[in-house]
Amino acid sequence: MSKKFLTDVIQEATELSGVASNALAATIIEAIKNEIVNNGRFTIPDFGAFIVKETPKRSALNPRTGEKVAVKAGATVRFKASPALKEGALAGLKKAKRKAKKA
Repeated sequence: MSKKFLTDVIQEATELSGVASNALAATIIEAIKNEIVNNGRFTIPDFGAFIVKETPKRSALNPRTGEKVAVKAGATVRFKASPALKEGALAGLKKAKRKAKKA
């Protein structure tokens, strides 16, 4: 999903102009980012949750030289799909496979 996609969906669903739809999409994205930063989690029912996970300090290998490199501890955002989204995605995958077999 991109900001343009979100803008287009907002514009089609409402009678807002392109500029207003773009501003609304930017506001929604900013609100989601702020919620993740402040609470470490953002959940959309029947869609899923974005969760902040800490990554430990570790060592890795430089693929070019084979030399060990220290990687600092940090954080990343993970997405966990809801059961409803998983079921829907599986149903869509099965439907696409049946369509491909017919063609």
